[in-house]
Amino acid sequence: MATQGRQRGLIAWTLALLMAATVPQAIAQTTDSTAENDTPPTDADLAGTRCVAGEEKILPGDYFYCLGTQTYGLGRYATSQRFFKTAASWASKPAQYVLGVMALNGDHQPVNHALGLAWLALASERANSSFRQAYDTAMKNATDAERHAAEQLLVEMRPIYGDATAAPRAERRYADGMAELNRLSNRGAKYCMAGMTDPSRPVADPTGCPPVQTVIKALDQAAVNVFDGWSGHVQVGPLEQVPAPDAAEKK
Repeated sequence: MATQGRQRGLIAWTLALLMAATVPQAIAQTTDSTAENDTPPTDADLAGTRCVAGEEKILPGDYFYCLGTQTYGLGRYATSQRFFKTAASWASKPAQYVLGVMALNGDHQPVNHALGLAWLALASERANSSFRQAYDTAMKNATDAERHAAEQLLVEMRPIYGDATAAPRAERRYADGMAELNRLSNRGAKYCMAGMTDPSRPVADPTGCPPVQTVIKALDQAAVNVFDGWSGHVQVGPLEQVPAPDAAEKK
């Protein structure tokens, strides 16, 4: 039981650090910030993670990773794994890393070093990946048989979770969603993304809907959680008004 407790603490700490390091407040938030202290988060901390349902149509990798964190805190470990795997299929490297740590440590599943190595290999495949050190350490500590088994697993996993497939797929979903938001932004509209407004906090606007540009900025920041280090992604950023031709000539 003590070993299981340490394993749960490790996963919770991993989830909290990843969430605190990458997720902007406009998209998802935990009840407490655990990156600023030395105590692992409680299940309640993770369960209190607020996920934005509307993000699924644009950044499913980030959304399902958030759900994985939330359901882990709720003790729904099988569901949590399913969410992390869904996020991983949408190019979420944090999700692939967490799945690797869980497999290596036997967190609510049998210890599987080969599977853990395979997930960490996927998590660290981008240049300058922050997960590279964890993968290198796991490989160093693995047996030859475990390394060989991991390579066999990767033959089946790469076509689903590897960047060659998952990242362009996620980028297409992101680009389509952002293109629609940009069209709305050109009309000066507001946009109610499901789950973005915290019902517990009063807002000046009775509709609770922010300008589309605010939503675009938040999503562009959250996209780092999925596309960081992938050369195929270009951030959208805030739109800039293009001056009229005659105004440009006067300059």
